[in-house]
Amino acid sequence: MDLLFDTTTHVFTFIIAFICALVLGPIFIPLLCRLKFGQTVRDDGPKSHYKKMGTPTMGGLIFIIPITIVSVLYARQDGRILPLLFVTLGFGFIGFIDDFIKVAKKRKDGLYWNQKIFGLLAVAVSFAVYISKTQSTDIIIPFLGADTTFNMGSLFVPFAVIVLLGSTNAVNITDGLDGLAAGVTLVVAIFFTIIAMTRGEWDYIKIFCSAVSGSCLGFLAFNFYPARVFMGDMGSLALGGAVGAVALMMKMPLILFIVGGVYVIETLSVVAQVLAFKLTGGRILKMAPIHHHFELSGWREVKVVTVFWSLTVLFCVIGFFALRMRFY
Repeated sequence: MDLLFDTTTHVFTFIIAFICALVLGPIFIPLLCRLKFGQTVRDDGPKSHYKKMGTPTMGGLIFIIPITIVSVLYARQDGRILPLLFVTLGFGFIGFIDDFIKVAKKRKDGLYWNQKIFGLLAVAVSFAVYISKTQSTDIIIPFLGADTTFNMGSLFVPFAVIVLLGSTNAVNITDGLDGLAAGVTLVVAIFFTIIAMTRGEWDYIKIFCSAVSGSCLGFLAFNFYPARVFMGDMGSLALGGAVGAVALMMKMPLILFIVGGVYVIETLSVVAQVLAFKLTGGRILKMAPIHHHFELSGWREVKVVTVFWSLTVLFCVIGFFALRMRFY
């Protein structure tokens, strides 16, 4: 697969989304403070996180709005971008309700589990059915070339639902340190932007991913350590839905498993911790997710975030090899 170096529309989109996020930050952060939409901190978490108590949350609006503006404007040229926006906003709306209940109703766990999963399922199933009706149900097999696919057939819809639920919850789990989830998603979105540049029919995906990456970079101006705002479940669920939907539309859910390796590690660390405790009564990590384990092991928060960002870059390089990309 040869890379076509298109340096116009996606760069412009990236810059516009970035600037929009930079403009929205100073607007929403004081507003969230006035509304007292402050972050709560786990009682059993690292003591260094206690100082984050009260930092405004629900800051996902800072990058969701630019993504929405870009998508709606581009939809006049190619409406296929709207289903991607549907998943992003759908998951983001569920996260918004969850966050609102936590901060306004003072209910620590937000939405009840069954309410949350019902909402996520409704969005995921709708998108999965749409994909199955509008494009083939093939998925690309990593390391065998981008043209080597496997047809999921009738299994595609349940598989796609699992991918969407997995990606959105994985990003949510990853969002535990200043700048971690936004930075990792920034790199993953840039990866998919580059891949989308190789095919003209993916222009709408290129634009969408450019908007996601640009707005994430703008959000990092306020979210990197020490964070002035957190994205909340609204932001993390939206980003997880965005990358999951993009991967499915590009027939690359298995590639997402590679380039989103940090998401996978974070999720597996929680699963392993829970299983170990239930089976043995002990723990394999000082605290899960694994980013907290490194904190409690003496790593500074910025170091953990930087290492995980670097790992994501490495995983994306592996992703290029998995697709047998050639750069010349």
